[in-house]
Amino acid sequence: MPPRRILVIGCSGAGKSTLARRLAGKLGLPLVHLDAAYWLPGWKEPPRERWRRTVADLVARDQWVMDGNYSGTFDLRMPRAEMIVFLDLPRLVCLRGILWRPLRYWGRQRPDMGPGCIERYDWPFVQYVWGFRDTQRPKIFQAIKTLGETAELVHLRSRNEVRAFLADPAPVLTPKDA
Repeated sequence: MPPRRILVIGCSGAGKSTLARRLAGKLGLPLVHLDAAYWLPGWKEPPRERWRRTVADLVARDQWVMDGNYSGTFDLRMPRAEMIVFLDLPRLVCLRGILWRPLRYWGRQRPDMGPGCIERYDWPFVQYVWGFRDTQRPKIFQAIKTLGETAELVHLRSRNEVRAFLADPAPVLTPKDA
């Protein structure tokens, strides 16, 4: 039986939202973009407790494909996930992804973003993406080890691996004992 709750995580610009959308469509599962749930109009952040309640409500559902890092909620999401897809793409691939987005969506809101969050360039965000492999990646592996130990891990390291997974996720989605 295919997983009913799939968490897609990885560096910004790696293609989490695109992969999640395609995977949800392929498997007929509801799609949850955490960026859309998190950001308030004008790129305002919600209060921490409100955000955690929102995530708790989202993960309580029976089925979902959920994309987004938000490591402060890994403790809510990873134990509920049946599969964790980690997009662990090279730094330059992710940088290209985030630098391309504002050109594509300039002056508009991306479909996976919260209302009133118009696409823009942001230097601290570029720095975050540049440092992701050194700062966030080890934390993700630790969280998977401690919080996501019951989930199937799909570790994708290149665009080719992502394309192959989307073309035929069946080998990964087949139960281990089948």
